[in-house]
Amino acid sequence: MASKKVKISGDLLEKSTRFAEIAGYASVEEFIIHVLEKELAKMDEGDDSIEEVEKRLKGLGYIS
Repeated sequence: MASKKVKISGDLLEKSTRFAEIAGYASVEEFIIHVLEKELAKMDEGDDSIEEVEKRLKGLGYIS
């Protein structure tokens, strides 16, 4: 897996570090990776194509 450094603000890093400690993560990096993976998975779930949306709307009788 390729890795790359990402810059975040000091306030965001502080907050992430605090929550990582509270949640019991081994590091702030582990916490941030977990949060990003979780949010990206949510976005993938809602990734419907135009065709799929149109098919559902037709099936419900909203469009013909």
